[in-house]
Amino acid sequence: MGSAQRLIQIDIGPPVKLPKPSWLRAKAPVGENFHQLKKLARGLGLHTVCESAQCPNIGECWNHRTATFMLLGDICTRRCGFCAVPKGRPQPRRVAEAVATLGLKHAVITSVNRDDDNIGGAKIFAETIRQVRDIAPNCRVEVLIPDFQGLDEALQIVLDAQPNVLNHNTESVPRLYRAVRSGARYERTLRLLENAKKFSPGMVTKSGLMVGLGETMTELVDVFRDLAARKVDILTVGQYLRPSRDHLPIARFYTPEEFAYLKEEALRLGFRHVESGPLVRSSYHAHEQADGVK
Repeated sequence: MGSAQRLIQIDIGPPVKLPKPSWLRAKAPVGENFHQLKKLARGLGLHTVCESAQCPNIGECWNHRTATFMLLGDICTRRCGFCAVPKGRPQPRRVAEAVATLGLKHAVITSVNRDDDNIGGAKIFAETIRQVRDIAPNCRVEVLIPDFQGLDEALQIVLDAQPNVLNHNTESVPRLYRAVRSGARYERTLRLLENAKKFSPGMVTKSGLMVGLGETMTELVDVFRDLAARKVDILTVGQYLRPSRDHLPIARFYTPEEFAYLKEEALRLGFRHVESGPLVRSSYHAHEQADGVK
């Protein structure tokens, strides 16, 4: 994408409240595993993205013993227009203790963006992977990493710790990046995903997009094509839901049929596993995704 395209002004429209369709209703979180994980997270002072990002699938995922933990402190150096995640201070050992105590089968480790210390952030990811492997060797570890501002050294540090899945979300189409992903660059995201395969050819890579922010179907399929060209294995596509009036407005709700079409197009392009649906989030069915690309 050239400099002229980056200067296009993004019209995100007025904050119109759209009625939520019936297919976006999720079951209330219940179950023994759900309550056990919630109690333990509180006791260890941990933050899960499942709670803080208001994920509609929290009950389902936690009862499958899959959870997403947040690293790297309470300051994010970016202000993305879609993000609702408040920040916490979990330590690698505490995350590993939670994983072991709960007998998690699949743990997802993510973080805020720390553009002030990308190398340090990468080292904390790596240490968390090692700590989980030390005391919960049967748990698969997926990392959902920031772009580290394109630093190859930071990416290599994470890859050297050998996570089972390396995820970096594309989030949106290039035309909307300035509004949706403040501080991010579409080309940087593609380069990170490409380098993950280059530096570690056997690594399972993953990326995800939100829809409903004003993109077109053609733009979405173009992004799928770019990701497939970087040999990304797993793709997730879900509906953007506005966390508050301070966040980007929803342009429209996609129908289940449209999500089915997007899945079909992505599979046609060669992805090994695709999750596409109204309630899909980056870590939705993460354990099944990993099973599907062994």
